[in-house]
Amino acid sequence: MARLDKAFILAAGRGERMRPLTEHLPKPLLSVGAETLLDRQITKLVAAGIRDIIINTAYLGHLIAEHLGDGSQFGASIQVSCEASPLETAGAIAHASSMLGEDPFLLVNGDVWMDLDFGDLLDRAPELGAGAGHLVFVDNPSHKSSGDFALDNGRVRIPGASQESFTFSGVSILSPSLITAYPKCREAFPLREVFDWAIEDDRLTGELYKGYWLDVGTPERLEALRSHVLLG
Repeated sequence: MARLDKAFILAAGRGERMRPLTEHLPKPLLSVGAETLLDRQITKLVAAGIRDIIINTAYLGHLIAEHLGDGSQFGASIQVSCEASPLETAGAIAHASSMLGEDPFLLVNGDVWMDLDFGDLLDRAPELGAGAGHLVFVDNPSHKSSGDFALDNGRVRIPGASQESFTFSGVSILSPSLITAYPKCREAFPLREVFDWAIEDDRLTGELYKGYWLDVGTPERLEALRSHVLLG
């Protein structure tokens, strides 16, 4: 598909399961080796040619803003979308609609670590029309017994009883109008609702990523990631 100009990083969560590590530090600023989780996402985006980056914040958001500045140290231009309280994944995107504009953007969770090359993803992803999205899935991790969605020849489906399902990786390419056109759009609401609605109209494509991926949701997983990075 045509190269995207913008990315949105979700970074507003409280990181409750990461306590006590997140009592005084937002989860995206936890370090892995010489960089934070958030630093790595930004570095990977810039390497893919995406330098216009929007990051939403709520819990301890001032620390994220202070850490990033204007993004120039990464070779990026960073805007922060401040939320008085977390607006959930879709609400955050709707809240930042004036920053995002009308063209598709790359959405990345701030607390996942994966070796996916964003540039390669953009090269092979289909062109997105208005109100469409392309989702990246992974095999279900050990801490999750069932997946979120199924894939049928590259189309995203609600899984049937005997159908293999996969876990949403937290990485996707979305048209902003996918969220703003959702009939139950409100101040705070999750992307899962939007995805379920969009599947009914066959608006979502997807792919399965087989490389390293980790949802850094607990202190134990953070330590596992640090060991993985240390061992190379």
